[in-house]
Amino acid sequence: LLVGEAISVQGVQITDEVRWGILQRKAQEARVLLAFNLFHEHNIEPILIKGLAAAQFYPESVFRNSIDMDLAVSENDFKAATAICRSAEANGLAIDLHRELRHLDTVEWDDLFNNSKLLQLEKGTIRVLRPEDHLRVLCIHWLTDGGSNKDRLWDIYYLIDNRPAEFDWDRFLRSVDVKRQRWLICTVGLAQRFLGLDLSDTPIETEARDLPNWFVKTVEREWASETRLVPLEASLFDHRLLFKQIKKRFQPNPIWATVQMNGSFDARTRFFYQLGSFFKRIPSSVRRVSETIAGMRAK
Repeated sequence: LLVGEAISVQGVQITDEVRWGILQRKAQEARVLLAFNLFHEHNIEPILIKGLAAAQFYPESVFRNSIDMDLAVSENDFKAATAICRSAEANGLAIDLHRELRHLDTVEWDDLFNNSKLLQLEKGTIRVLRPEDHLRVLCIHWLTDGGSNKDRLWDIYYLIDNRPAEFDWDRFLRSVDVKRQRWLICTVGLAQRFLGLDLSDTPIETEARDLPNWFVKTVEREWASETRLVPLEASLFDHRLLFKQIKKRFQPNPIWATVQMNGSFDARTRFFYQLGSFFKRIPSSVRRVSETIAGMRAK
């Protein structure tokens, strides 16, 4: 096909942008399969979250970009998997390794693994969470970014819009406590409110419309802001950016603070969650900054 020439295949308009997306997806698949093969050589079976696992629900005409790949392994395999990731970096693979799912889900790892699925790619298979479990993880991960990434809300939109017929809403919601259920429903509700997600044939349609005012205002403020939260160590050598990042941390994002402190979305105030989050993050921030400075000096 000639560059600039647009044709229609099975109702999909094949433009240069779509072509580029298809090529990028194939490159993603090759990298993910390479990573899985590295793990399999050491008898470790990882589970892919986000990335291609989310992209499988996107329409062909929409490319879901991802910079690195998120792989989760069992607690017992984590140490060996860390060494594999170092080897993978030498092969140009950027892997974000997770020790099980930690804060992203409260369901036991064995349960998640035993209910996981094999996703067939063109040149191999990879392991992903079942849709109900992955939707929970996508929602919580989105919340831990403070709701700042509107584009990633499409992950939630497309998974629900293109969910399998046997999708189990009880599995999605009732596997976690009531407080976390509210977090999930509110996140899905944002996709309904801002992206037009149709929930009319789901059991959460009414609940998803009941969004706390502070929650909606926070995401609208984050989407309008030009300052995105980045690690402090990444802004050490840009004084203007460093000042903005420190200022942003003095009043922690109320969504992330509530989730980090395992709080209620329906509590009267965010103040105590934000205060607790502020002090909870200090040790890890100091450690990462110190390690970055020490690394620079060593060079």
